Amino acid sequence: MDKTQKAEKILNIIMVIFAVIGIVLMLTGDKDGALQSTGLENFKFYTVLSNVFCGIVAAIYLIKRSDKLIPLKLGAVCGVTITFCVVAFMFGPLYGFIQFYQRGNLFFHLLLPVAAMVEFITVRRGKIPFRYTVMAAIPTLIYGIFYMANILINGKGEWPDTNDFYGFLNWGWPVGIGIFIVITLLAFGVACAFRAISNKRSKEA
Repeated sequence: MDKTQKAEKILNIIMVIFAVIGIVLMLTGDKDGALQSTGLENFKFYTVLSNVFCGIVAAIYLIKRSDKLIPLKLGAVCGVTITFCVVAFMFGPLYGFIQFYQRGNLFFHLLLPVAAMVEFITVRRGKIPFRYTVMAAIPTLIYGIFYMANILINGKGEWPDTNDFYGFLNWGWPVGIGIFIVITLLAFGVACAFRAISNKRSKEA
């Protein structure tokens, strides 16, 4: 096992550990900080689902390292990168960083996403096909469909018991749908960026 493989293994172990700690803090703590609920209700958030998915993929990768897992790896790092960027560049500056980096949110908004980005960028892999970038955006698209479908079926509700917990429909359905389209395209764009970086490193290897 060379240094790169050792680093890859260590980073994947770190991601699994961060995911487990984040889940435990999320399930055992009270609602503390922004974009948090209580207990299992937290699994409605894109942040939580993307980070848990990232941890699961890392665990599978540790058990059986395979190039067949690269689409999952790419999808996982895209999800947590979007979470990281939204908090770091939008929610944090607008509402204050402290409330977004408390307890489980510290691991899901910062630590695990950074570990995932570092792992994907530094590890040399074979050339990643373009179709993987489309596949990487599918989880985000599915989340948006379920988010909107839940509101259509169960109603928007009133704050704090609203199904539109991200407030995307505050400006109406067209804007809300537009936001999810943009986020899905953003996931695709992030996937393309990671693919470009990975393929460049592959040529340098």
